[in-house]
Formats: sequence, structure tokens, C-alpha cells
Amino acid sequence: MRQEWEPEDLIEVWTLLEEDQERLRNKSGANRLGFALLLKFFEVEARFPENAAEIPVPAVSYVAQQVKVAAEEWAAYDWSGRAIKRHRMEIRGAFGFRECTEEDQGQLAEWLAVELCGVELNRDRLAEAVVARCRKDRLEPPAPGQIARLVGKAVSTFEEGFCAATVGRLSAATRSRLDDLIAEDADTDADSAGGGGTFFTELKADPGALGLDSLLAEVNKLQRVRGLQLPPELFGDVSGKLVAAWRARAAKEYPSDLRAATGPVRYTLLSTLCHVRETEITDSLVELFIQLVQKINTRAEKKVEGEFNKELKRVRGKEGILLRLAEAAVAEPGGTVRKVIYPVAGESTLKALAAEAAANEARYRARVRTVLRSSYSNHWRRMLSPLLNALELKLQQHCLPAGDGRNRPAQAVPGPAHREGGCVLRRGGEDPAGRGGARGVAQGGSG
Repeated sequence: MRQEWEPEDLIEVWTLLEEDQERLRNKSGANRLGFALLLKFFEVEARFPENAAEIPVPAVSYVAQQVKVAAEEWAAYDWSGRAIKRHRMEIRGAFGFRECTEEDQGQLAEWLAVELCGVELNRDRLAEAVVARCRKDRLEPPAPGQIARLVGKAVSTFEEGFCAATVGRLSAATRSRLDDLIAEDADTDADSAGGGGTFFTELKADPGALGLDSLLAEVNKLQRVRGLQLPPELFGDVSGKLVAAWRARAAKEYPSDLRAATGPVRYTLLSTLCHVRETEITDSLVELFIQLVQKINTRAEKKVEGEFNKELKRVRGKEGILLRLAEAAVAEPGGTVRKVIYPVAGESTLKALAAEAAANEARYRARVRTVLRSSYSNHWRRMLSPLLNALELKLQQHCLPAGDGRNRPAQAVPGPAHREGGCVLRRGGEDPAGRGGARGVAQGGSG
């Protein structure tokens, strides 16, 4: 509870109503003040304070004035005697609440494991959910330490079920390959799909700058991950947040830590890591493919533009003719071509300039294609060929003509994919189908 209160807020929240005053008739001194403060605190928080410091000092002074007891009496209130137990029982009854039993805590833990632990990973928010559920069910929530243990139990129960479900979807061969992934390098066959601890380290690493070596390494990494043969829908019914959390957890582990873990935990950690890394590597290869095509084209155009600029500078008088034409047109914007332009450059000269420009454009495009083909043959082929082999490229229907050249409509490819220019860059092997206070509760509110 906040400790700073404005006067108008104190009046609104901490004012004792007539029914509250009725409950104070048989109480005096510290017990009278203590009961009143516990009553109003419970009304706001639907729980009792852990200690006297939780009650705001301004609230103590304001309530003390109402019950006509010195505020200093609050320090004399007994937090462990029989009086406070009676007070709590009376306050719970006033708002229709009851104590939370061990059976209730077990049900709360089961509810968390089934409903929330798969989508909410923050334990503080899970604890808040327990308090909210207690308020809804009119239960006095357990102490914070008990709630923390309750949340821990629920998380453990959920993780056991999650790991068991994951292992149940893995074949024996896939589990063996995952074990090979973290095996000692000396104990691993060079042809093993897992690849040993060295590959496990490489798998967690990000690619470097665009280059032949880094691209080939990423292609090889993708092929080896696919070689593990994880089921395509392994985590189809699990939240992405949960998978990402387990992937991050696996990335921090050393192979020796994973070898020491229990089977279900080990296989789940490795599966989430490989599942997410396959997607990440594929995405990075698609980006590399786009960058590569743009880089080849940009380099070719820059090279040809440089060559043509040198040729244009060697043409005598062309710049002067164009300058005089521009000056004449600006001087007489209302004149005709025959009266304004022809005296500067005759019809034959203009025809020659147009023909030269057209020839230069055609030569430019042809030269760009030649440089592109030459660059691809001499260098980029080594990079582009394995990249295209690792990716499966498909087009959506609106990217193609009405027919595919054989009088048949082009096949549409539904589902999520990487998009560039309206077309679909699909990962190789992907399935095309894709995939308020206590008083409010006591009065019937949901809290």
C-alpha cells in the first residue's frame, strides 16, 4: 500500500462508516484503534497487513481522530495475541471472506500450473494473479512467503508436464542426435548429425558480416540442424514466449551442464534451442539473400555508370549544345521549337543526339547485364548457389501472370512467410498450411 495520501484521498478511503463504528462499540484503547485500521486496510487490499509499518502514518492519525484514541496507541497493538486473531476473524466475517487452507493453496497451485504458467513467466505477476484469484473467491490470501512457495510449486509442476510432453513428441533417433549435440568431441563420430560440443557452440553463435565464409557456415549450420529431424509441430501448441525463454536458458548452458541435467529437461532445452535457431538461421539466410542480390546489382550499376560517365566526357561539344538549348528555352518559353530550338541546334543535330542517347541507354542496360553475369560467374556463384539450395522459394498467385505458361493457374501459397516485394520466401521444408477492495467483493463485485 502506498504511504503518501492526500487529505481528500484519506477522507474517501479511510473514513469509518456507521456500520464500522458499530463494530467498535465493545473495543477500547489500542485494540479499538488497531481493529479500525485493520478493518479499513482489509477493505482496500482484501488482505491484512504484515506489520504495523504497512499502515500509512497519515491514515493512522486520521483514523485515531475518528475513534478518539491517541495515535501513539497504535504502537501498543499486540500483533501476536488472541485479540488480533479475534479481530481478523470478525473482519473476515464482515466481508464474507475465509482463511485460505492448505487445500485451497493446492488448488491455487494447480490452477496456476494449468492456466497461467504456460503464458506468464514472471513470478511476481503470477503472485499477483494468486492474490486476485483469492479476492475473487473471497479467500484471505496466504502470506507473501507462502504465495512465493505456491508459485514455485506451480511452476515446477508445469515444467515437468511441459518437458514430458516435449520428450513424448521426439523419436528415439532424434533424442540420440540431441545427445550427440552435447557429447564430448572425442566421443562423437565425425558424421554424427549432432556434431558434438564444438557444433553446439557454433550453433549458439550469430553469423558475422556478409561474406562467402560466413554464408557457407550458416548454410551448413542450417542443414545440420535440419538433420536432427525435430517434428515440425513440436511446439505448435505452446506460447512463443515460453519457447523463447527455454531457448535463452539453453543458450547460457555449457554442454557439461546439459549432460548433467535430467533427460526430459535436457531434451527440452536442446529442442527449444534448435527449433528457434533453425528459424533464426533461415531468417538470416533470407536477409543475406536479399542483401546479396541488391549488392550484386548495385555494384554492377555503379561500375557501368562510371564507365559511361567517362565516355560522355569524351564526346566533344555535347555539353555546350545542351547548355545553349537550355538557355534558349528559358529565354523564350512561349516560342516554338522551330523558332527557338532549331537556330541553336538543327534538326539533324537533335536527331543525332536522340539516337546517341537511345543507343547509350540500350548499351547501358546490356552492359549492366554483362557485368552482372560476369560477377556471378567469377565470384558470387560460390555464394549464391548453396544459399538458394538451402532455401525453398515460392511465389504467391498475385505475383505471377494469370497462367504459368502451360494454361494452368499458378498455385497460391498460403501461410506465414518472409515477404519481399509481395512475393513469398518460404523456409525450406515448411508446411504450406502454416500455422477492487474487500468491500467491493463483499457487495458482489469481482474485485
